[in-house]
Amino acid sequence: MAVKQDAVAHQINANGGFLKMSVYPELGSRVMLTNFVSAQTAEARVIAAPHTREGIANGVIIELIVPMQVKKTIVELQNLEKALQCEDMDLRLVKEYRDAVNYIRTAAGTLEQLQEHQFRSMDDSELLSSLATDRVRRTIAICLDVIADLDAGRLKNALGDVDELYRALGHSHKH
Repeated sequence: MAVKQDAVAHQINANGGFLKMSVYPELGSRVMLTNFVSAQTAEARVIAAPHTREGIANGVIIELIVPMQVKKTIVELQNLEKALQCEDMDLRLVKEYRDAVNYIRTAAGTLEQLQEHQFRSMDDSELLSSLATDRVRRTIAICLDVIADLDAGRLKNALGDVDELYRALGHSHKH
């Protein structure tokens, strides 16, 4: 059962904070928070309420669940990418790094959506299908990069790995 309620956030940081509200959710329950200004959402867990901890009045203490930390990490990774570009790094390495950051961003976004779907008891099959489709696109791009590496002679000591890749691609082709 979803209950919508206004709350005022106090003493907030990257890990959680104190929410003043009129009706308290149960201790240990998960709540979906929505920022009134940005409309961004985050999932949190209630870790203390007035009836569970002395000194807490008119509110609850919540702990944010992973997505906020993931978003912060993605911003840090993007800043590192910009720094790498400024240092005349090999463009192939910067592209590899950018691809990895994009993958993390996509996976984090999907994870956040899956958590919201689970929180609201919604069907997640479309999200999982989208994730699988993205995996196929990444695999195609990686295969093209491997072909370029083979053509350029950069895979000198990886013959066993290339054979295993060939078998895995053959197996996926059969399916």
